[in-house]
Amino acid sequence: MTEVRIEDGKLIVQVIGWDKIWSLKSSLTIPLEHIADVHATREAVRGIRAPGTYIPGVITAGTFHVDADKVFWDVHNPAKAITVELRHDRYAQLIIEVADPPAAIALIGEAIKSNPPQPSPPL
Repeated sequence: MTEVRIEDGKLIVQVIGWDKIWSLKSSLTIPLEHIADVHATREAVRGIRAPGTYIPGVITAGTFHVDADKVFWDVHNPAKAITVELRHDRYAQLIIEVADPPAAIALIGEAIKSNPPQPSPPL
């Protein structure tokens, strides 16, 4: 499971307990301008695990490669999972379990509304 918070214009995803070992991550820090959307998870596990852990029905944790994208997972209970869609980041998505999915979606959604992406400077 993870805990999420907003701090200094960034989403902080703190990986809790043994999941640090299973996912090989203790935390992720994502600039708010990299977040495109957040919603309840509709994804099924897919892709090639590298590195991480996948025990069907028990845990999905770590980095999974889907086509040319990387997706970070940390989920035991899919009913409590949310998806954070990213742009211009190492990961294309974060699929994470949180204690209160509607509250986490609202927290992240409000933060990205108040921090819209900045246009790229002309080249």
